[in-house]
Amino acid sequence: MPPLVSLLLKRLLGALPVLAIVLVGSFLLLEAASGDAVDSYVARSGTLDAEQLAQLRQEWGLDKGPAYRFKAYATALAQGDLGWSTAYQRPVGAVILERLPITLLLMTLATTLAFFIGSLLGVIAGASPGSLRDRFLSVTSLAIYAVPGFWLGLVLIVIFAVDLRWLPVGGIESIASGKSGFARLGDIGAHLILPVTSLAMVYLALYLRLMRDRMGEIWHEPFVQSLRARGIGHWRIVWRHVARNAVLPVVTMLGLQAAAMLGGSVVVESVFAIPGFGRLAAEAVARRDTPLLLGIILCSAITVIVANLLVDLAYGKLDPRVRTGR
Repeated sequence: MPPLVSLLLKRLLGALPVLAIVLVGSFLLLEAASGDAVDSYVARSGTLDAEQLAQLRQEWGLDKGPAYRFKAYATALAQGDLGWSTAYQRPVGAVILERLPITLLLMTLATTLAFFIGSLLGVIAGASPGSLRDRFLSVTSLAIYAVPGFWLGLVLIVIFAVDLRWLPVGGIESIASGKSGFARLGDIGAHLILPVTSLAMVYLALYLRLMRDRMGEIWHEPFVQSLRARGIGHWRIVWRHVARNAVLPVVTMLGLQAAAMLGGSVVVESVFAIPGFGRLAAEAVARRDTPLLLGIILCSAITVIVANLLVDLAYGKLDPRVRTGR
């Protein structure tokens, strides 16, 4: 069996207990919280008498004990059924499938932008440690990293959507625009520019600093000193040797930041009124929709695990020691 395939199988097998722990832990935490979906429904719609409350709890399966409900949920989940959303009165799987692609698109674009531009700027800064260019990029990245994502999003809206009117204020596409094909793709792209930029900027600064700091360490390695003594060009050493070794921890951070990026999408989607997975999670919490919340948590865990698997495969390509198991 090829080493990368063996590594992938080990990661998949190791992910199963993680998913089980996440599912059980989430269910217990939700059960420990006060109130349920009926209480949230009453708070929104008005007062119901005791008989109506009991009937509603029976319809939504909330009249049973926690052990019974978890057993029923786990049995249905084993059959591919994520349950019924009390807030939307629809299957949880259908609700999630409507929202998840939007967030995955937002996360993928933001992660790609942050990783490549952040790594490139990190290489430019780390190519000459201590130089004016290095100090400028380091200070700038620190300032960007300190800025909250929601505040940056609001500033971008004020400048580019309200004052200059270059880009849409929010949403994923123009309502009832009637566009199709490339025109619709262009409309969606215009709506994504500001939220993607807002979500990517903080992580871009993180990758820049990580790449720059790692390159600063590698410059002192004996093999780099040997290359410089042999008269090899500065930028050739930077790209072929220093940056190539420095990018490994940045790739590792890419997987670790998947969960943070998914959490950050909640704020960004709220600021830009994007009907994505993050806003769905906030709505599920507000409405105490336990089946929907469990489905969201489970899908989030799977997304993070898949992201880390992809990072492991990329790391195996970059570092032969991973493929050989050393």
